[in-house]
Amino acid sequence: MSKKKGWRVAMTVMTLFNIVALVMVLSSASPDDSKKKEAGEARYESVRLPDKVSFAGEAMPLDRFYVKEALDRELLSNAYFHSQTIRYIKMAPRYFKIIEPILKEKGIPDDFKYLAVAESGLDPRAVSPARAVGFWQLLEGTGKDYGLEINSEVDERYHVEKATYVACDYLKDAYEKFGSWTLVAAAYNRGMTGVKKQMDRQEQEDYYDLLITTETARYVYRIVALKLIMENPEKYHFYISEADKYPVIPTKKVEITGSVANFADYAKEQGLSYKLFKDFNPWLRENTLTYSGKKRYWVEIPKL
Repeated sequence: MSKKKGWRVAMTVMTLFNIVALVMVLSSASPDDSKKKEAGEARYESVRLPDKVSFAGEAMPLDRFYVKEALDRELLSNAYFHSQTIRYIKMAPRYFKIIEPILKEKGIPDDFKYLAVAESGLDPRAVSPARAVGFWQLLEGTGKDYGLEINSEVDERYHVEKATYVACDYLKDAYEKFGSWTLVAAAYNRGMTGVKKQMDRQEQEDYYDLLITTETARYVYRIVALKLIMENPEKYHFYISEADKYPVIPTKKVEITGSVANFADYAKEQGLSYKLFKDFNPWLRENTLTYSGKKRYWVEIPKL
């Protein structure tokens, strides 16, 4: 036999052997093997709604199909927006530590901390298309009406503590008007006048039966969805360890006792970079500060 014919015979035998082996493997496989393989792949499931849900102590009427479906929509949107929701969970300890005591001091239900998440994503520098800015997304007129300083050098809407106090005052005023925390949340988004106008027009006092703009119609549901996920993240398949959450950075308050010609130089005197100084004091909008002596300014200096 020639070498060429011998090679062909060997290849034929090897091919037949591989076919027989493959048939044996397939015949011995369990019918459930394909299902087991699928089980290891990504799965997308509907979220399970709790039997009872409340916002600020007010029950959400899940017995109404349209309420249940609206909450389901927002839970799906946030439970499957993984990167964003994980970041919220990781950032929450840093900022909730600041705003929770203020909410309690002002008599505002703790659930409103999730309104801040919905408004700004816990970003003190957030700016909306309508030019609402800061942690609580305050408009310039609202900020000034409630006593915040807003000018080219200083914009206290970016000051987390001061903006939280203003948000609380607004929420309290809205509660005096509506007597419902759910409507208060809606009014924070739409404005008190806008909500009241639709209530009068529709002769309706229940947020859940109020026909209103899409953004406001989804607003309370989004807040509640964020609350449900962030209070019990594992239930929605978010497994974030305490070590992975962003730490609370200790700071000290330092008073500015005169005009500042250059905050880059000032930051160096405090042992900081200009960037880090501005990160902790985003309400200082320029590189300078004109000091009139009529108001005291305190800056946050991180203890690194």
